[in-house]
Amino acid sequence: MVSAEYLKRIAVWSRGLNEREIEVARAGVIEKSFGANEFICMRGDHFEYWMGVVTGLVRIGTGSRDGKAVSFTGMTNGAWFGEGTVLKNEARRYDAVALRETRLALMDRATFFWLFENSVAFNRFLVGLLNERLGQFMGLVEYGRMLDAKARLARSIASLFNPILYPDHTRHLDITQEELGAISGISRQNANQCLKTLEKEGLLRLEYGGVTVIDLEKLRGYGE
Repeated sequence: MVSAEYLKRIAVWSRGLNEREIEVARAGVIEKSFGANEFICMRGDHFEYWMGVVTGLVRIGTGSRDGKAVSFTGMTNGAWFGEGTVLKNEARRYDAVALRETRLALMDRATFFWLFENSVAFNRFLVGLLNERLGQFMGLVEYGRMLDAKARLARSIASLFNPILYPDHTRHLDITQEELGAISGISRQNANQCLKTLEKEGLLRLEYGGVTVIDLEKLRGYGE
């Protein structure tokens, strides 16, 4: 069982819970580690946990029968995901893959529903999370249909700084160019070229093993 202090550190949603709710929540959370490129869950799996990224990076996506991979987004430290599948009690509709060594917090379905049924603070968080998630995926549809690779990459980077979905971020992101390409649906080589262009335009700064965002608003609207 994780401690109350540790839970509040890794799960922003827990910071508004009362003492009873905290006790129930921490009793229903375990942690598990995954290696680089290891599947956390696959499309069609019955994986009955709500998941939070403690450390690492998770790619959310799927694949077609002909082997083509489609990336939806990436989940970085502090992000919680999978609530829709838990609420609907259905098989997963996407793959979740650890792009690097990743540690997840896993909340079992019974605990999730106890909080859902008893905690006002937890429900407020879920409503905000689902609203942001809807906006995020509507944006992904737009990006895929209307934007070129550079704009898709810019918008993908900006999406990782959503304060609701990724609450504890600074303007620096520990992520490689290969990982950015993976969550943007473009090759590493293409990601490298696009990142250099965005750096020349003064929107971000490339650093060893990461990216620092300089102009988040321009990244969010890139390509308009």
